[in-house]
Amino acid sequence: IESIFQEKQEGSNLLQGEHFSPVELSSVAHQLDEGERMRMAEGGVTSEDYREFLQQPFGNMDDTGKNNIF
Repeated sequence: IESIFQEKQEGSNLLQGEHFSPVELSSVAHQLDEGERMRMAEGGVTSEDYREFLQQPFGNMDDTGKNNIF
């Protein structure tokens, strides 16, 4: 993967309501993080790309608990 584009959303969320709890969204974010880790490991866990990937914070949920998956 050369790059990932994420467009920042302004205003209300796409679903126009609270259809998922923070716990549910957190679970999805953690699943996405694990899936990304597994995909990166396919290139070899000793590769430079994988080591750099592990040094970065996971991006599907930040330290404030804000989910960045939608």
